[in-house]
Amino acid sequence: MRASEITEILDRPFSQELLARDVLRLAYMAKDGTPRNVPIAFTWNGAEIVMCTTENAPKIPALRENPTVALTIDTEVHPPKILLIRGRAELDAVDGIPEEYLQMNGSYEMTPEQRVEWEAEVHSLYDGMVRIVVTPTWVKLIDFETTLPTAVEELVKRRTERENA
Repeated sequence: MRASEITEILDRPFSQELLARDVLRLAYMAKDGTPRNVPIAFTWNGAEIVMCTTENAPKIPALRENPTVALTIDTEVHPPKILLIRGRAELDAVDGIPEEYLQMNGSYEMTPEQRVEWEAEVHSLYDGMVRIVVTPTWVKLIDFETTLPTAVEELVKRRTERENA
């Protein structure tokens, strides 16, 4: 997929709405060869999806071995809006807490006092974290208004051909 196509899709209003959400699902291949799909907080910086995790998370050695990932960000309403993203995970071990981690957890409902307590707990628990950075190499937006899943698009095309025959 060309970079211009990716940018065009990610700049659409529905995509921007989805990229502003709190949690996505990260799919990757585990070390034992079986697929994993885990929810994880993220932030979008305009060019990359950034997720942060513990240094001892099982996904880290798996992503080092096979960095190919698929991400899903969607809504829980009808019709659903779904943003599918594929790319390669780049791992960046950092000392302390990455600023993105604090940003991506900023939308959870917390009082100012709870936020202070949460940040203190985070700083006392983590000596460092790993940033998982994904630059999209393929994207698809499914909004059921202007775009459909590929298989459904094919069914619509077949129906139209039958009706026009």
